Amino acid sequence: MRYAQGGGLSAERRAFRERLRLQAAERFARDESSTAIARDLRISLRSVQRWKRDWRAGGDGALRSHGPASLPRLGERQLAALEQELRIEGEARILLTRMLNASRDGRRHRWKRIKKIGF
Repeated sequence: MRYAQGGGLSAERRAFRERLRLQAAERFARDESSTAIARDLRISLRSVQRWKRDWRAGGDGALRSHGPASLPRLGERQLAALEQELRIEGEARILLTRMLNASRDGRRHRWKRIKKIGF
């Protein structure tokens, strides 16, 4: 499953990848080649090069996991509440549009009605 399809990484998978980065950091400190590290850890050379650059700039801390990349998904209850709010908002917009279009003349009257309902 791809990230865009909601796949993302589980907490276990993030921890596993962090362990890989920290293993690579130990080897960076021993000045091992990026090619050997990539081969032994079975990851791309490009990833090792990126990690090495980050490690040089910020040490082991730069390779630690920063948690999930996005906010958690909405639960069923939260989703239902959001749908209800959007439905109410939509109905209010329809009412406002109808009121604005109801009379093309008499702007004051139109705005009095709009203010009366709280817009």
